Amino acid sequence: MKPTLLVLAAGMGSRYGGIKQIDGVGLHGETLLDYSVYDAQKSGFGKVVFIIRRDIEKDFRERVFDRVARNFDASYVFQSMDSLLSEEQRRLSAGRTKPWGTVHALLCAQEAVNEPFAVINADDYYGRQAFEILGSHLSGIDNDSTEHAMVGYVLRNTMSRSGTVSRAICSVDGGYLLSMEEHTKIGYEEDRIISRRDDGPVELTGSEPVSMNFFGFAPSAFKSFSSYWEQFINANVTSAKSESYLPNGTSALVERGEGRVRFYTTDATWFGMTYSEDRPIVKDELAKKVKAGIYPEKLWQ
Repeated sequence: MKPTLLVLAAGMGSRYGGIKQIDGVGLHGETLLDYSVYDAQKSGFGKVVFIIRRDIEKDFRERVFDRVARNFDASYVFQSMDSLLSEEQRRLSAGRTKPWGTVHALLCAQEAVNEPFAVINADDYYGRQAFEILGSHLSGIDNDSTEHAMVGYVLRNTMSRSGTVSRAICSVDGGYLLSMEEHTKIGYEEDRIISRRDDGPVELTGSEPVSMNFFGFAPSAFKSFSSYWEQFINANVTSAKSESYLPNGTSALVERGEGRVRFYTTDATWFGMTYSEDRPIVKDELAKKVKAGIYPEKLWQ
């Protein structure tokens, strides 16, 4: 059974200043997520499911989906503000404009996924090796497995000079994840890497293993994420900004003994579309990879 790639593409792009999921950065207008889907296809994945907002559907189809769907089995689902909410929860959260987060997004796609699957962000470049690692792992498990996986990165390889980034710092033992802690404002201060936390700044070494939201799950994980989501929404339904982060939900899965997460690593250097200043960097990096023969000049036919 070939695994599925699930792409989180419903973000607002507030720091980027636009819809970064569909911003063309390749030599022929390809988006960053085009390259991730291409890498997944080359690494044994059988289909891709995009999670998008309904208000970007037309542009998403024109700039990304129709092109991908001509070359790969592709579909999409919607994440909306009131998805998965009861009538009372909708009333209590009326007026909220910020999406509910990546656990919520994942659950919005549950009906579209019937096999082991990987999860990625639409605006991050992960590298072919990472897809090969998770493609191999997911191809070897069944739907009821509790042996999940992730690919972790080295923090210093995932930083941006344009501003702060959000990373989950991982605790690992014996090749398995113990826990993850989300740090939402990690940035450079001269040559130091500082996490700005509510309880004060924390200096990091740069060698910490971090999550880039590249996970691999069997469908059995949906039960755990559903439980995590119910607890989250009951506690935060009136919040204007609280989000259900996938790293936190995955940590809860491990801590409750509902599964294990094999921790694979890569020394690949990340680049992505967090800020508008990142765009020329991404274009240059992709052009270098085309020149090196990693990708064809025109990604899709």
